Amino acid sequence: MNRFSGTLHLPGDDGFEEAVLGRVFNARRPSDRMPAAVLTAVSEEDVVEGVRLALERGWQVAVRSGGHSWAAWSVRADALLIDLGGFRELAYDPDTAIVTATPGVKGGDELNPYLAGFGRFFNGGHCPSVGIGGFLLQGGQGWNARGWGWAAENIVAIDVVTAEGELVRADGTHHSDLFWAARGAGPGFFGVVTRFHLRTRPLPRHLAHTVHAYPLDLFDEVMTWLHGMHHTVSDLVEIVALTQTPPGSGSPVLLVTGVSMTDTPEEAAEALAPLHANPFAERALFRVEAEPTTFAAQLENQRTANPEGHRYLVDNAWLTGEAAEVVPAIRRAFTEHPTPGTFTIWFSMAPLRRLPDMAFSLQSEIYCAAYVVHDDPARDGELRAWLDAAMAAMQPVTAGQYLGDSDFTVRQLRFMGDAQWRRLQGIRAARDLEGVFAGYLSAGTVTNTNHWEQ
Repeated sequence: MNRFSGTLHLPGDDGFEEAVLGRVFNARRPSDRMPAAVLTAVSEEDVVEGVRLALERGWQVAVRSGGHSWAAWSVRADALLIDLGGFRELAYDPDTAIVTATPGVKGGDELNPYLAGFGRFFNGGHCPSVGIGGFLLQGGQGWNARGWGWAAENIVAIDVVTAEGELVRADGTHHSDLFWAARGAGPGFFGVVTRFHLRTRPLPRHLAHTVHAYPLDLFDEVMTWLHGMHHTVSDLVEIVALTQTPPGSGSPVLLVTGVSMTDTPEEAAEALAPLHANPFAERALFRVEAEPTTFAAQLENQRTANPEGHRYLVDNAWLTGEAAEVVPAIRRAFTEHPTPGTFTIWFSMAPLRRLPDMAFSLQSEIYCAAYVVHDDPARDGELRAWLDAAMAAMQPVTAGQYLGDSDFTVRQLRFMGDAQWRRLQGIRAARDLEGVFAGYLSAGTVTNTNHWEQ
């Protein structure tokens, strides 16, 4: 009798390669590691039976939610890949304002359109097709993280299949070690989350955005000003500076943007006003100030910047220091893009909010990430070299990295506090002594240290 409602794909089966790689967002897909099998799960029972099958066969387990990890962390040699893309369920409780969602649910395309019908919102990922599973396990740098906090802070419970193949509910009082670890361990988590129970917030009634576009020869001046003032802006504003080549344009520009999450136009104008006071505003190529917008419009902008079917090389850093140190360190990543699709972001987290007790534990006031987007496999080596050099220039002001934009097969940085890392290792030893779950994909031992400090 078939023990699965979904489909178990084995090597040699028709569709096996598609099951392995078809949902990997990055077209730069791995060719040197092949799973022992792929389980396309469609129910919680499938996940339980999948872990039990792996235990019987002596396989490790890897998990895919949305398929957006740049390094395709879910594709592991000789492991059972449990793919949750076909298991998508949502339920909202109006009495508690808690939404229950399975990991494969897409935050922008599915979760928030569903919640909008109840006048609620969840600060999921910016790219609308990102599944909530990997996003939340890594901490969840979602909409207005500087003001609303990390999305993982809003997890109130998880349903998780353990290394023994048992389904349990974990929260602050039951299986609290799993609950602690799930909020920040990322692909190093030792279980398969089948459902997240998430605290929602009221849907902002008036979104507005400000966009100033500057020529790159003003990069130092504009970014020095922004570095010195972003902590003074209302925490109802998401602040992002980025360089990208706009559609139809032949050259990149520096964009300083703010999206306000308020309820009235008056509140939006007040919240965004500090960004309008940029002393270089008169030299902007164009300005949009406190213009009404929608989440749908913002998501379309994200979709345009993150097109499907292309090759991506991505890296990131948490930055610390004064403007005189940080701005020169990031200049290459922002002003010397090697392809028209490349974009680099500067994301404000200032002033830093105190984190709750969870595995996610490393942040700084500035997050920087570079995304090299292209279509030519022959350029992978050249473009990787450019990205490595751009990130190396940031080393003097780098505190660590965020798991969501990392690739440990190329570069390892610190991604967690030292005490939290030791605690995570202890919980893993207790919960998954035999190493059922594949853990972090890397070229060597994961040490939670910046590679130049090892």
